[in-house]
Amino acid sequence: MSERAYFYTMQRKKIVFLGSKPIGYQCLSYLLSVQDKLKLEITGMLTHARREFGNAHDINVLAAEHSIPVLESMDDIPPCDIIYSVQHHEILQQQHIDKAAQIAVNLHMAPLPEYRGSNQFSYAIIDEKKEFGTTIHKIDPKIDNGDILFQERFPIPEKCWVDELYQLTFDASLDLFMESLPAIIDGSYFPVSQQSLVKKYGTSLHYRNEINQLKQIDLSWDRDKIERHIRATSMPGFEPPFFMLDEKKIYFSQTHS
Repeated sequence: MSERAYFYTMQRKKIVFLGSKPIGYQCLSYLLSVQDKLKLEITGMLTHARREFGNAHDINVLAAEHSIPVLESMDDIPPCDIIYSVQHHEILQQQHIDKAAQIAVNLHMAPLPEYRGSNQFSYAIIDEKKEFGTTIHKIDPKIDNGDILFQERFPIPEKCWVDELYQLTFDASLDLFMESLPAIIDGSYFPVSQQSLVKKYGTSLHYRNEINQLKQIDLSWDRDKIERHIRATSMPGFEPPFFMLDEKKIYFSQTHS
C-alpha cells in the first residue's frame, strides 16, 4: 500500500453495523451509499436475520455484495470508532460497547423516555397518545436507557391503526438516520439525559412477549377500549387480536370499506 493510500484509509471512521428488519436494511444501504463521501469504512455487520434466497431486501446479501464481514456474535465485534445498532435484538454489554472508541448508538423507533423496549406502537395507541416519534440515543447496558442524541416527534393521526403508525415511524426513522449521520460521524451532538425528560413525558419499559396479552380482548370492556386494542394489535402478517369462546380463539379481522 502506498503512503497516500495508507493515509486515506486511516482517515476513515470504522463502523460496525448491527441490524435487521426492513429499517436495518435501508439504513445499511444508505451507509454504503455515503461511505466514500463521509469517509466511512464498514468493518463488520451482525444480524439475526436468516438469509432468504431471492429476497431483494436481504441484509446478508447486501453485506456480501459489498464484502462486509458478517459477524457470528457480539463477541466478534472488532475494535472500531462507532457501533451503530438498528433493530438489533440483543442488549450490548459494557465489554461490547467498549469496542467503539468514539460512541455506540441505537436507532429506537419510538420516542424516549416514554417507550423503551418493544411493542411501542401498540402501547401508544392503547394509551391514546397524541404524539409519537423516533430516537437516536447513546447505548448503555440498560434497555434503551442512554442519553438522547437526536429525536423527531410527530402527531399520531386520529383513529390510527398499528400498521399506519409503524409506517409513519419507519419513514421518520430513516429520515432521522440520514440527516443525523454526519453529526454522529464527527461527534457534533449534544447528549440529553433521559432522566431529565421523565417528568415531562413519563417512561415505560415493555417486553416482546407482552403483545400476546394485549391481543386478548375481553368483551366486557367498554367499546372504546376494545376498539383501541383491535387497532393497536392488528398488524398484517401477525396473529390478529382475539377473544376466547369455549376455550377457542375467535379472531377479529380488519375490513376496508
